[in-house]
Amino acid sequence: MIREETVFGPIFSRRLGTSLGINLLPQKGKICNFDCIYCECGWNRDGRGDTVLPTADKVRADLEAMLQKLSHQGTKVDSITFSGDGEPTLNPAFPAIIDDTLALRAQYAPTAKVSVLSNATRVHIPAVFNALVKVDNPIMKIDAPTNELAARINQPAPGYDVRRVVDALKQFEGNFVLQTCMLRSNEYHFDSSSPEVLEGWMNIVRELKPRQIMVYTIDRPTPAHGLELFSPEEMTKLVMPLIEEGFNIQVKGAVA
Repeated sequence: MIREETVFGPIFSRRLGTSLGINLLPQKGKICNFDCIYCECGWNRDGRGDTVLPTADKVRADLEAMLQKLSHQGTKVDSITFSGDGEPTLNPAFPAIIDDTLALRAQYAPTAKVSVLSNATRVHIPAVFNALVKVDNPIMKIDAPTNELAARINQPAPGYDVRRVVDALKQFEGNFVLQTCMLRSNEYHFDSSSPEVLEGWMNIVRELKPRQIMVYTIDRPTPAHGLELFSPEEMTKLVMPLIEEGFNIQVKGAVA
């Protein structure tokens, strides 16, 4: 399980380049309203030992100290990325933290993009959407096109509804990034290449028209066993109908 400081890195991200991470969840725990079978942070049940969320003041102080240090070192940051051990928008100070981060970015790293990796479950909340729409890269997840299929791979908290997520994402008017993990699991009866998953997912893409789509596969140890990854060639073939329709799709395979 990943255990991060509030501000960590920078690390190299296959999707975002040199990325300075911000973890808005507990440093020694995990809080998420998904319990994805492929999550590199492990199962939710194994991360309940710490429930303390960092405050906006702590995030601002830690981020400023790190940006000052990197600036003095001459280290370029491509992305300031909200990720961490769970869903970052669950932190109630998320909107204020976004405002602080944008101000610090302008002061210390004006060429860096601000990115948020989210499972998109809280986009329907006005304060969350209003914060997300300010960042350069709101990267929103949809792995499965129906509630029944999402239950197999994402194991969301009660109340999750794919249609509500899709309708909420329409507020971006296409100015967001959609991310999707592709994998197979016999135990969980999920296969991203099956017609029930792939065709429904492609129809959601067509409905939302995101400016970019990030398709990737598992790259690190997963809490569920026996998961099978897809090769970049397989994923490219699967999404080829969308590429031919003009969608901007990044395909990222596992990195050795």
